[in-house]
Amino acid sequence: METLVRRMFTKLTGLAAVTLLGFTLAQPAQAGQHTPGTGRTAAVAPAYFEMTDGYSERNLVVKLVKEEQIQHARQLVGGETSERPHVIGRIVKHPAEYNRLYSFHYDPESVSFFDYAIEVCDATLSYTEDHLDEVGGPFLPGRIHCPWNSRLVREVTAP
Repeated sequence: METLVRRMFTKLTGLAAVTLLGFTLAQPAQAGQHTPGTGRTAAVAPAYFEMTDGYSERNLVVKLVKEEQIQHARQLVGGETSERPHVIGRIVKHPAEYNRLYSFHYDPESVSFFDYAIEVCDATLSYTEDHLDEVGGPFLPGRIHCPWNSRLVREVTAP
C-alpha cells in the first residue's frame, strides 16, 4: 500500500510541475509589435542566439521571435543584465534549419528566460539529444526543457 501511495504522489507531483511549467510558458502569442502613429503591426525580425549548457560539446542555436525576449537576450549577451540568465522552452523533436547540430530545437514562440526552475525540466543538451525519443513522457514532461546551467553565448546571424 505504501508503494502505491508513493507512486501516486510521484505522479501527481510530476503532473503539478508540468502544469506549472505550462502556465509559465503559456504567454499570449505576439505576431508583431505595434508601430506608433501608423495603426499597423510591424513584424518582429527573428534573432538567433547560441546557447551553452556548460556541459555539452556542442551549443544549441535558439531562435527568438518576441521583441521582449530578443531585447533581454541582447542585454544578457552584452553584460547589461544578469537577471533571468537561463533559457526555457518547449522542445520540437526535429532539427531546424538554423540548428543542424541537434535533432531538436525550441519552439520559438515558447522561449523564455528564468532564474530558477524545478528539476523535472533540467537536462543537458547532449543527454536530451541521446534520449530524444523519451522527451514528453517521464523525461522532460510536456517537452519543457530548462537546463539550469544554460546561458546565451552570443548572437549569431540568421541562416
